[in-house]
Amino acid sequence: MALSSFDIDAPRWDQSTFMGRLKHFFNITDWRTVVLPDSRLDEAKALVESCRAGSIPPGTTEDQLHYAKKLYDSAFHPDTGDRMNLIGRMSFQVPGGMAITGFMLQFYRTVPAVVFWQWVNQSFNALVNYTNRNAASPITPKQIGVAYITATSTALATAVGLNLYTKKAPPLVARWVPFAAVAAANCVNIPMMRQQEILNGIAVTDENGNKLGHSTKAAAKGITQVVISRVTMAAPGMIVLPIIMQRLEKYKFMQRITFLHGPIQVMMVGVFLIFMVPAACSLFPQRCSMAVSKLEPELRDSIRSQYGDRVQQVYFNKGL
Repeated sequence: MALSSFDIDAPRWDQSTFMGRLKHFFNITDWRTVVLPDSRLDEAKALVESCRAGSIPPGTTEDQLHYAKKLYDSAFHPDTGDRMNLIGRMSFQVPGGMAITGFMLQFYRTVPAVVFWQWVNQSFNALVNYTNRNAASPITPKQIGVAYITATSTALATAVGLNLYTKKAPPLVARWVPFAAVAAANCVNIPMMRQQEILNGIAVTDENGNKLGHSTKAAAKGITQVVISRVTMAAPGMIVLPIIMQRLEKYKFMQRITFLHGPIQVMMVGVFLIFMVPAACSLFPQRCSMAVSKLEPELRDSIRSQYGDRVQQVYFNKGL
């Protein structure tokens, strides 16, 4: 294929299938991309934009174009094209998530430790949710603050309440408290951080990218899918790992190295997240679709009055 006709925005893998999306997200959530300097990311963006303009530098190979698109997708927002903050990128989920989750699972016994690590986790989640929002729907600093405080309060109330409630429960039940808090907070944090989308709707387009209007129902569908993905992302590590650790801690060699239990859990969470971050992101297509018939009546009637039956589906970026 001549590179002059190379479509850099064409998916390398079939995005209509889970396996195609899984390969895509394994590619762009690669944690190694977070250690690259901004200058290298900006070079990748420049190459992507040159390719889009049909002006590929001489000597550029197809592999270089694919790698540039990988860096671009991992570091730049799909709506704005702006470079995202490092901590909020999905490629930072493995190093950031493994550290925070590992310590949440290790320090779950005392209320001060629960409060501190849940606060750290929700601060991290708030930044990730803001970074990966649908940027076509702006959010004010006040709304960000309310979302952060609400989600953090939910996580702390859930964690502390369950921590006290499970004092007499089997040890394994207490180890699952952090996951319950994380799941509850995700159900609050993400909708609150993206409340503008719910209130005002998000832009929907036809299959060719032509804007058709704004839909609150599309926003609700996209945000619901993101909540499910985030809870799924955390579930295996936070449910299975406590079972593993409880069994390991019965062995004498583990009892002699209690100071290493935290680092061990951090590393084991990392193993889970390397697979679960791309898998959870792949559950639903990022370019989400919705039948025109399921839109709010005003938008549905508007689309049908302009396009008749030619437009049966609308498309939108659900975020991550």
